Amino acid sequence: MTTVPDKMAAVLLMGHGDLDKLVYRTDVPVVQPAAREVLIEISACGMNNTDVWVRQGAYGTEDDAGAVSSWRRQEPTLTFPRIQGTDIVGRIATVGPDVSPSRVGERMMVDFSIYNREDDSLADIDYIGHGRDGGYAEYVAVPAENAHVVNTDMSDVELATFCCAYLTGEQMLERAGLKPGERVLVTGASGGVGSGIVQLARARGAIPYAIVGAGKEQALLNIGAEAVITRGEGDFVMSVDKALGGKPVDVVADLVGGAMFNDLLRVLRPEGRYTTAGAIAGNPQRFSPYRALYRRRQDQTACRRCLLPVRVS
Repeated sequence: MTTVPDKMAAVLLMGHGDLDKLVYRTDVPVVQPAAREVLIEISACGMNNTDVWVRQGAYGTEDDAGAVSSWRRQEPTLTFPRIQGTDIVGRIATVGPDVSPSRVGERMMVDFSIYNREDDSLADIDYIGHGRDGGYAEYVAVPAENAHVVNTDMSDVELATFCCAYLTGEQMLERAGLKPGERVLVTGASGGVGSGIVQLARARGAIPYAIVGAGKEQALLNIGAEAVITRGEGDFVMSVDKALGGKPVDVVADLVGGAMFNDLLRVLRPEGRYTTAGAIAGNPQRFSPYRALYRRRQDQTACRRCLLPVRVS
């Protein structure tokens, strides 16, 4: 076994609020892995918007969008102090009971999800960095089944950009049932989740179309977008129709929301599917569920990190 120190450096979240709620310390005890857990010596950890919003308590409640609330609202699991950080990469330093010692030294990416159930339901999901300590530290203990061996020439820093973005994107496309040959329109396509969706759609044999800000068009074409719509330039509905050559949009993968939401439903074909992982531009305004959803017989779905699915038929 690798020699593991008793203390480590870590960034502790002490409560909801501004950056002053993050405290760097060098005397944090290194937790020992429990049964069926491994201890990972961390070499890289990504940062996501979720980390920021959890720190701020920016998730609101059903009755008050401005209320201080964490990511998991139905049964809070966030306690303070908490070590955040979900996208963890490193090597196994030691193992707990019921884990083979041969795993020591394996290079790891961590699936951050805490599933809490044996079935495929995501209704009770939590995540490492929220329901238990995460990767803004030198060491972290995680369930052995969440530690996945990687064999790649990519650096640890590169690998630490993948998990949250691509797992979210994968679940969005899975819930939307994207099929080979279908066209998916991706908002916020230059971000981590959006660019992941473009590539994951191509891997499925689907055809991704990207909505991006000015200056980012070529980057999306380089990673597989069939065509690009520049946000804020010209009539949106006409621009989408031109980019798709008049063909229908089967799936909208929306990461932006806000004022764009109603137009996204306008370009979505009847019986198309809408999937979302957030609304960085805010909530939609003047939204008519009957006009936009019921009459068009569209399905509204959601990813594991956000809303529960709502099906309109």
